[in-house]
Amino acid sequence: MEGYRNASKHIAVLAFPFGTHAVPLLNFVLQLSDACPHTMSSFLSTQQSNNSTFPKTLDKIKSFNVWDGLPEGYTFRGNPHKPVDYFLKAVPGNFIKAIDVIVLETGKPIDCLITDAFYAFGADIADELNIPWVALWTASPRALFVHLDSDIIRHHVRINGPKDKPLDFLPDFSSIRIADLPNGLTSGDIDAPMPALLHKMGVSLSRATAIATNSYEDLDNTVVNMLKLRFSTFLNVGPFNLVSVSSSTVDDSHGTLDWMSKHEAASVVYISFGSVITPPPHELQALCEALEECEFPYLWSLRGNPEKQLPLGFLERTSSKGKIVPWAPQQKILEHPSVGVFVSHGGWNSVLESINGGVPMICRPFFGDQQLNTRTVEVVWGFGFGLEGGTLTKKGAKKALKLILCSQEGKKIREKIRVQKELACKAVRPNGSSNENFKTLVKLVS
Repeated sequence: MEGYRNASKHIAVLAFPFGTHAVPLLNFVLQLSDACPHTMSSFLSTQQSNNSTFPKTLDKIKSFNVWDGLPEGYTFRGNPHKPVDYFLKAVPGNFIKAIDVIVLETGKPIDCLITDAFYAFGADIADELNIPWVALWTASPRALFVHLDSDIIRHHVRINGPKDKPLDFLPDFSSIRIADLPNGLTSGDIDAPMPALLHKMGVSLSRATAIATNSYEDLDNTVVNMLKLRFSTFLNVGPFNLVSVSSSTVDDSHGTLDWMSKHEAASVVYISFGSVITPPPHELQALCEALEECEFPYLWSLRGNPEKQLPLGFLERTSSKGKIVPWAPQQKILEHPSVGVFVSHGGWNSVLESINGGVPMICRPFFGDQQLNTRTVEVVWGFGFGLEGGTLTKKGAKKALKLILCSQEGKKIREKIRVQKELACKAVRPNGSSNENFKTLVKLVS
C-alpha cells in the first residue's frame, strides 16, 4: 500500500474485459502514470482479463478483480457473446462494490475516474463522487459517430430494412451502407445487452469531462471535426501502439522474424484473424487453396491445431513457402519490410498496426465494428479491400492477393497507407497533435 500512501491522486480505471479493450486501456493508463508521477491507479477488470493482460508488477498501477457475472459452475460452450451478456447484467454494481472495497483498503478516496467509453454509468459514479470522468473510446472515431447518431440513423431507415441503403443523410458517410453498421444498431435485436449498452453510451457520453480515443487527427479528419463540435474536450491521443510503454525484448519464441528476413521485400502474406474468432472450415479451406495456387510465401498466426483445422496435406505441400505459429509479435511483423499484405478480421487495433507498419489490408470482418472498419479501409481511405461477398472464397482471396502484391493498383494502395504511417508518426512526435492532446489530458487528470 506504500504507493497509495505516497500518491497525491488516486485514479480508478474501469475496463471492459472482452476482446482487445483492456490492453489499450492499460497502455493508456501506463502513459498517464509515467506523465503523472504522483498518481496511483487502481485497474478494475475481471480475474480472467487481469490474468491475461496485466503484467505481474507495475509500480503505480494495481489490478483488482471484479465479479464477471457468471453463474456458479458456468461452462463456456463456444458462444463469445454469452459471457458478455452475463457480465453486463452485473454492471455497474460489481464495479461500485469493488471501488468501495478499494477505498476502504487503501484509505485513499478516488480523485478521477477513467473508464472504457462503453460504460455510460461512469457519468453517475463520477457525479456521485464529484470527480472528473475520462472516457476512452478504443475503436475508430467513425464507429463512435454512428453509435452517437443511432437514433437519427434508425429514424431514417427501418429496423432490419434494406442493407444496401447508403448513409447519405450523414456528412461524409455517403459511401457507407446500412450493411456496414455494427449488428444491433439497425439490424438484429436492438434491445440485446450489448446494443443497449452502446445506445446508453451515445446518450450519456456528453457528460464526460473528456473523451480520449485511440486514433489521430489526420486519419478521419471530417468525422473527428464533427465529434469535436459535439464534445467540449474530444482528444485523439493515439495510436497507442506507437506511443505505449513497451518492453525492450520481443517474445518471438517461434522464430517468425528470422523467417521473415529470408524473404524479399513486400512479398509475404501475413494472416491473423485476432484472438476471439476463427473463420469457419470452408473459408479456411478456400484461403488455403488460394495461397497454394498463388504460391505466395505466408506467415499465419493461427489459434488451435492447424493439422485438424486446415485441409489434408496443405502443411506438407506448402512447407517450403509457409510458416504457421500459434502466436506472433504482430506489430513487429507488420513493421518488417518483407510483409506485403495483412489478411485480417478488420479489428481497430489491427487497422492501426497495419498503418504503423505501412502494410495494405485484406479484411474478412465478423462482428462489432469490423465491417465498418473494412468498408472505411476500402472506400474512404483506400489502403485495403474487403472480400467479395464478405467471406473468404478461393476466387476472391486470389483476386485480392494478386491485386495488392502484383499490380500497379497494389503499389498505389501501398503508397496510400505509407502516407498514413507518416501522419500517424507525426501525430505522436513532440508538438504532434496526439502528443499535445495527451498533455491536455495530463493536466485534467493531475
